[in-house]
Amino acid sequence: MHDFAFVFAGFFVGLVVGLTGVGGGSLMTPILIFGFGVKPYLAIGTDLLFAAATKFGGSLGLARSRSIDWPIVALLSAGSIPAALVTIFILHQVGPADPAVQAVMTTTLGAALLLTAAATLYKAIKGKNAPRHLEAAALAKATRPRHWSQPVLFGAAIGALVSLTSVGAGAIGVTVLMLLYPALPLPRIIAADIAYAVPLTLVAGLGHASIGSVDWTLLGSLLAGSLPGIWLGSRLVRHAPDRLIRSLLSVLLAYAGARLITL
Repeated sequence: MHDFAFVFAGFFVGLVVGLTGVGGGSLMTPILIFGFGVKPYLAIGTDLLFAAATKFGGSLGLARSRSIDWPIVALLSAGSIPAALVTIFILHQVGPADPAVQAVMTTTLGAALLLTAAATLYKAIKGKNAPRHLEAAALAKATRPRHWSQPVLFGAAIGALVSLTSVGAGAIGVTVLMLLYPALPLPRIIAADIAYAVPLTLVAGLGHASIGSVDWTLLGSLLAGSLPGIWLGSRLVRHAPDRLIRSLLSVLLAYAGARLITL
């Protein structure tokens, strides 16, 4: 019965990701902690590999349609992957199950969820105003940041945050990209965000696995539900009221974030 509940939870999160583009970590980690009583370090580690598997599937289709701007992905990854490795190394030294570490994880996760809630609400309000298409010359210009160090530094911050909490690669990553590349069409921003999240969550997830922070049985149950959920959500998204869904989701994330901070 518990296995079915995990499959259903995976389906629900997959459906929401398909409908909104918000990373699964924003919802899955709080669901595992509050709904099923999973230890924070196990919830975070398992969710990282959950995100890597689900976003890999999304990246394949985006790569085929040539929607991914790989130079942006490379700059973000140049910051996020080393930061993820450093964060995992620190967790390895102090031990993820240490009560002090779990307290830091829980508080940081709560803060990350509040940031994600704000970013999701921002996208709900402003997302429709973003450009949708650019000609080749304008697109080439739009993919150049003011300085190459900006996406690297923001990538490093997100890499550390994702490794510590499993949250940040979705809504926060998209919001950062909207700030760094304001002229870039929103579909390409989302595509770049999904693509760079794959190596980041994979590296962080495997790092957590190396220190025993992944429940493999739980991961299998979640993926069994999330893959059909994402498939369905990606087909319903054209008919769903985008702003309403994102607004409701931001309220849900803010509630989960506030609860984690006050634990």
